[in-house]
Amino acid sequence: MPPIPGSGLAKGLAVTLRTMTRKSVTARYPDTQPELPPRSRGVIGLFEENCTVCMLCARECPDWCIYIDSHKETLPAAAPGGRERSRNVLDRFAIDFSLCMYCGICIEVCPFDALFWSPEFEYAETDILELTHERDKLREWMWTVPAPPALDPRAEEPKEIGAARKTADKLAAAEAAEAAEAAATQEREAGE
Repeated sequence: MPPIPGSGLAKGLAVTLRTMTRKSVTARYPDTQPELPPRSRGVIGLFEENCTVCMLCARECPDWCIYIDSHKETLPAAAPGGRERSRNVLDRFAIDFSLCMYCGICIEVCPFDALFWSPEFEYAETDILELTHERDKLREWMWTVPAPPALDPRAEEPKEIGAARKTADKLAAAEAAEAAEAAATQEREAGE
């Protein structure tokens, strides 16, 4: 059966009339904070201890809004006869949120989990030049990052956690053996 001419228009007007008769719900924003979805994208938080200054985030950023400065620091040899090591030390980590398009590529490419999405969204400034936030501000936002969702209890244990557990068990067994050997040596010495 062919549709009746104008039936689509009548359905659309019915939806409009139904919506017009409902009471509107207005959230008074500054007084009432909005309920954000669990994975909201607000700003990017920096966990500075994990940053190795690999520059992947800055290189992959399509807007070039991440600024990183660092210097090399020479560490003494860990063992006698070993060689000195050098490591990068983070001097500046800044994100210009006036350029950022919140794509999340920097967070995805970070191999050391130094960048995270924070649900903070109240960082408006009166001057566009103040939207470049340095590492101190990014670090403050890190503490607003929600905990990751719980793993599925039926899921397989990740390989990394299994390997870390095996290593920890080996170390604990070695320490227990050393402690038992030290206790046996003390008993022998006390018996003499």
